[in-house]
Formats: sequence, structure tokens, C-alpha cells
Amino acid sequence: MRRLALVVLVLALPSAAAAEPNGRQLYLQGCASCHGFSAHGVPGVAPDLHGAGEAAADFYLSTGRMPLDVATGEQPLRARPAYPPAEIRALVHYVGSLGGLKIPAVHPERGDVSAGQHAFVVYCAGCHQIVGEGGVVTGAAPPPLKDSTPTQLAEAVRVGPYLMPAFDRREIDRRTLDSIALYVQTVVKHPQDRGGWGIGHIGPVPEGMVAWLLAGGALVLVARLIGERMER
Repeated sequence: MRRLALVVLVLALPSAAAAEPNGRQLYLQGCASCHGFSAHGVPGVAPDLHGAGEAAADFYLSTGRMPLDVATGEQPLRARPAYPPAEIRALVHYVGSLGGLKIPAVHPERGDVSAGQHAFVVYCAGCHQIVGEGGVVTGAAPPPLKDSTPTQLAEAVRVGPYLMPAFDRREIDRRTLDSIALYVQTVVKHPQDRGGWGIGHIGPVPEGMVAWLLAGGALVLVARLIGERMER
């Protein structure tokens, strides 16, 4: 009976292994042309992945920022992921085997909205705006955050993708990270617009433009009325 069970187990192993995507093989097929077959990077094309970690790999793959069709050096933008979840997990595991930061745990339900808003103003709003709609800085375009999952948000905070600075636990501890994630999940993704029309939720700029347009239209109308009276 033991021999029969052993034979069954051995026969089952290849099929089980085949059902699980091979991260190394996926890497060679989709990533090695830029990062090199040994993942040490290619100068002027793509960086060394040794020490990049699971967090960076998961962020770039799950947000569709990698792989790039052409290595241009420009900022990778969010897109539809190129791989299904199982293959992303396999690639993340392979890159993680080369060392680096693990995927951070984040629990928005443990956070505090008020503390999250305060931390977001201090660390994030300068680039992403207080309403998380993104913006423009020198050499980069901070993306809107409405499509970010809590895990992707935490990964970005710890990794610092592209020109974004990375924040370690001494700067943003776990409790603060939970609160920032809660603020993004509740306030940024579901603005209340109590004051009326949100106008894109990008702050006072569109409000000022609308005010100028209304004021300009009113001035033109007043000038026309005055002109008609003077002609009479």
C-alpha cells in the first residue's frame, strides 16, 4: 500500500508542478530582454533586479506598468496588467528570491481617517493633491490614486516608484500607513461634494477658472448693455 501511494504521489507531482506557472520561465520570456538573463540589468535600458524585492515587482506588474513594450526611460503609466494573477504571483516570487522588500501588510480598517488625512497632507498631497487626483512635478506626473488598492498604495510608499521618494517605517510607521490607506479608500475614492459641483476634484484651479469665465461673461454683458444705451 505504501509503495502504491508513493507511485501515485510521484505521478501526481509533474501535473501539479505544471499547473503552477514558472516564474523563472516567465521572466526569461517577458523580462530578460531588458533586465538581462541573470536579472543584473542592462546599462541604459533597465535596472538590476537583485534586491528589488517582491513589493516592487508586485507594484509594477499588478498596475500594468511593467513590462514595457519599449524601454524609453520615460515614466511607466498605469495600464491593464499584462499577466493574469497566477503568473504575476509567480514572477513576484521569482524576483523576491533575488532579495529585497517583501509585500507590505496594510490594514485600512485599523486606521483613522483624521490621522490619515493629516499624514496624506504632509507626505502625499504636495504631488498627488489633497483629493488624490494626481498632478505634475518636474520630470514626472504623479498619478491619480482612485484605482490604487491598499496593497499597491503601501507598496508605492515603501518602494518609491519612479521619482517618488521611498518612506521607511521610521518616517511612516505601520499605523500611519493604515490610516493613509483608509483615507484614500474612503475620502479620495468617494468624495462627498457637499459644497456642490466637484469640477474634477482638482482643487481651486478649476473653481477659479469657472469664476473668471462667469465674471468675464458678466462684464461683456454689462458692457454691451451700456453700449446699447449710449447708442440710443
